[in-house]
Amino acid sequence: MTKRIYTYGASVLREKALPIEAITAEIRELAASMMDTMLKAPGIGLAAPQVGVSLRMIIVTYGIDVEKPDPRVIINPEIIWHSDEMESAEEGCLSVPDETGFVPRWSEIRIRGMTLDGDEFEELLIGWTARIFQHETDHLDGILFVDRLSFLKRDMVKRRLKKRLKSEVNIL
Repeated sequence: MTKRIYTYGASVLREKALPIEAITAEIRELAASMMDTMLKAPGIGLAAPQVGVSLRMIIVTYGIDVEKPDPRVIINPEIIWHSDEMESAEEGCLSVPDETGFVPRWSEIRIRGMTLDGDEFEELLIGWTARIFQHETDHLDGILFVDRLSFLKRDMVKRRLKKRLKSEVNIL
């Protein structure tokens, strides 16, 4: 049930994902395979575009308790409020392997979304959970964490990624 994780250079990562209109068997199957993929990667968040599906669905691990991870599927997620305070912390991404960088994110956000049962909800997220949510919803708008790095760091990372892409193409 594990899916391929698309990496830097794949066009699906730059598309604006479409809203999910109905929770169908296919949507539930996608959620299950995304969960399986994220946990095996291992990761703490995943967006549908990262597995090649341009739909607005993400998985966010609430809290970062290694003993009791709490990953949740969120359909049509959106940020409806954010604090003025921002914090920078190091991020990585399954779609941008071997690269990390410090990314500024809002420290608190209020979100809206839907569960796989079709229940709409709103809640306040803080700290790492808020960061993961913002990172994953960026994917739904075609934004990668590298786009949010300082100019110098972004340029350096993008040069390395393009060089890696070029060498992968030459290997094929």
